[in-house]
Amino acid sequence: MPLEIKGSTLVSEGSPTSAIGAGCIKMFENLTNKLEGIFNKLKKAPSLNEEQVETGLKEIRQALLAADVALPVVKKFVEDIKPKAVGQEIIKSTSPGQMLVKIVYDQLVELLGGKAEEINLKAVPPVSILLVGLQGSGKTTTAAKLAKNLEKNFKKKILLVSLDIYRPAAQEQLKVLCEKNNLNVLPIIKDQMPIDIAKRANNVANLSGSDIIIFDTAGRTQIDLNMMTEIKNIKSETNPVETILVADSLTGQIAVNLATEFDKAVELTSIILTRVDGDGRGGAALSMKQTTGKPIKFIGVGEKLNDFEPFHPDRLANRILGMGDIVSLVEKASQDLDEEKIKAAEENLKKGAFTFEDYLMQIRQMKKMGGMEGVLSLLPGVGKVKEQMQNANVDEKILSANEAIILSMTKKERQNPEIISGSRRKRISLGSGTDVQTINRLLKQFKMMSKMMKKMSKGKMPEGKIPDELLNNLK
Repeated sequence: MPLEIKGSTLVSEGSPTSAIGAGCIKMFENLTNKLEGIFNKLKKAPSLNEEQVETGLKEIRQALLAADVALPVVKKFVEDIKPKAVGQEIIKSTSPGQMLVKIVYDQLVELLGGKAEEINLKAVPPVSILLVGLQGSGKTTTAAKLAKNLEKNFKKKILLVSLDIYRPAAQEQLKVLCEKNNLNVLPIIKDQMPIDIAKRANNVANLSGSDIIIFDTAGRTQIDLNMMTEIKNIKSETNPVETILVADSLTGQIAVNLATEFDKAVELTSIILTRVDGDGRGGAALSMKQTTGKPIKFIGVGEKLNDFEPFHPDRLANRILGMGDIVSLVEKASQDLDEEKIKAAEENLKKGAFTFEDYLMQIRQMKKMGGMEGVLSLLPGVGKVKEQMQNANVDEKILSANEAIILSMTKKERQNPEIISGSRRKRISLGSGTDVQTINRLLKQFKMMSKMMKKMSKGKMPEGKIPDELLNNLK
């Protein structure tokens, strides 16, 4: 059954079209909420009998199916859990609910691939990487993201090559992306065929001392004989160490079927999932490894070139089960930060001092990490806080407004906000493009934050709830 694109949605020919993601919340969030609800009920029970465990497993099964995980995958998942979950070990445990969570976590990690697998670069340079996939899956952007990642983390010299001579301006798209992000791209020669482009790329890479060549192949609206014949010929010419399928995670089971078809034709080595930040149900990520046997090595989590992450099964399992992802949070927080500023902020915190300079650094880092929601998504046990923020209609745009206000302050004003008089507020208002009321709100919010920071410096951590007064100032 051919797989094709209709409009902006992948569909299977002969099956009804479905608009994936319409009206849905962000990927995995619905699944996480359901699993948290199931586990909370089980955790409250002082002991568990076989019937309770069976009921819990049935609800887990339903939650996974609702998340668009393939039925055979769900069946195997539950079957693998069941013997451990109904065994004497868990029944007699002093905390059976927690033990069941651990069993589900271990099985979820296994389902997602067990461990993170690095991209294979073990070959005599220039190492070839071949990206394949349907049109619209984000191949070209992914090629640039991958190049940026390898350049930054592996210190490699990359040459990017577009072999797409069919889609209008496809080669130009890659060229523009590379120019904007200081990446090397093979110059375009009009009317040159893909095989000839690949041969030229190999020569250029050898002469320029490139370590890696990333080939962006042409996609189609559906898998067809011509497409596969061309990719096979390109693969023979380029001899890649990695043949990577770029698949749109928003397409759910279609992405899984796509991987199976491509693997049959060109023997995939791994998978990159795009649009993992989108409003889908997450079934593709949970089904892909089990169904195809191919590891997911990277995920695209946004539109920017830096929105690209290695795939870690254990971290994703943590996030799906509502345990957060502290490792990723620390990694994100440590990126592109000035160590001197961090040390200065730490010293201020120890002294119980908190300035607008400290707050500005926090705002900028939070924006880099996806705003308040992005940070919260990586923290464990934040379901109640997120719900509280949603119920209070907290506006993420307030971060940008606050940043503009602080930047319009003088150094003295940032260090000592008590001096900000009425005339100063008017000046700051004009400089930031905000009204005096917004500035007053920020000053009030900052005063409360300072008090919280002083408490924290004395070891008095706030309760697992955002103070209502502070929350009201974030609207």
